[in-house]
Amino acid sequence: MNVDQTARRCWAEIDLGALRHNVAAARGQLAAGVKIMGVVKANAYGHGLGGVAQALAGQVETFGVANVTEAEELRTHVPVAPIFILGPALPDERARIAAARFVPTISTLAEARAYAALAGEEPLPVHLMIDTGMGRVGILESDVVTVTREILAVRGLEVTGLASHLPVADEDEAFTRDQLARFHRVVGQLRSLGVSQPVAHIENSAGIIAYAVEAGDMVRAGLMLYGSAPIADFQPKLRAVMTWKTRITLVRDMPTGHGLSYGRTFITEHPMRVATLAVGYADGYQRHLSNRGAEVLIHGRRCPVLGRVTMDQILADVTALPHVVEGDEAVLLGRQGDEEILAAELAEKSGTIPWEIFTGVGRRVERVYHD
Repeated sequence: MNVDQTARRCWAEIDLGALRHNVAAARGQLAAGVKIMGVVKANAYGHGLGGVAQALAGQVETFGVANVTEAEELRTHVPVAPIFILGPALPDERARIAAARFVPTISTLAEARAYAALAGEEPLPVHLMIDTGMGRVGILESDVVTVTREILAVRGLEVTGLASHLPVADEDEAFTRDQLARFHRVVGQLRSLGVSQPVAHIENSAGIIAYAVEAGDMVRAGLMLYGSAPIADFQPKLRAVMTWKTRITLVRDMPTGHGLSYGRTFITEHPMRVATLAVGYADGYQRHLSNRGAEVLIHGRRCPVLGRVTMDQILADVTALPHVVEGDEAVLLGRQGDEEILAAELAEKSGTIPWEIFTGVGRRVERVYHD
């Protein structure tokens, strides 16, 4: 990036070294030979698709995205690596998938027949999605043998993978262990039907951390790649990839009894020094953080966010920092000095999940990459 850093109002610094560290942490959980799919959907979880994909090329065996539009954008950054489409396609998207040789998921016989008609001279590689408990997509477990027989009879396709998804790997151990056992039992049944050497994959980041022994042939690493552990005990082994920063645009001394921001939900109880920061919910700093104990880091100290988050600005209490001036950096997410704000902290305070914190960081927030 050639933009002068002093001109940046709100930006996210992406640490590619931390990204590669987290890939290694995921691989360290797995048996030799287990492949990693790097999940880069939703603009690489808000970290910027191009920069992340290029850094992961050679670090992971394949990539996962949500839809064909993401796959097409990804292909411009990684010309060679296989690209797997995690979600079902619209009917008019299938021709683009087949033409580009992306790997789609199949949940129904009708989908299989539609892709086969578009395959051309070479069979199109597809993965069968099996619904073992997520309830979103996939062939129902009770129907999988019958439906797979019918799909195998369709010319023009090559079933190269069998997939499922864990809905409660970070919440319900008993269900997850039973689900993993059922999935691997189904994989065995389908191999006996003639599905030749499929890649079996079911585990997400929580699965990689807690159930690595049952991983199968490939895992789908998403959240953990970006430095946030869905299981808290694993967090020390990961490094945050994103440091989200903004700048102070104004510092004012406010009198007692003065309202701050819309709704006057915060009234000063004593004289306060208040900083205005160049970030708001239009940038992805969630309005749900209003009056919920959120903090930002300024000069290495935690400073409370005051009043409601607005579209383009927030306010922070800098009374304890007399030397703060306009232009100083403030960290919204990440480390400054000895303090760190993790995505999990913002998620808890806004009543959501780290995935939404990352993916909510808006496109007007410039991504700046470094090793």
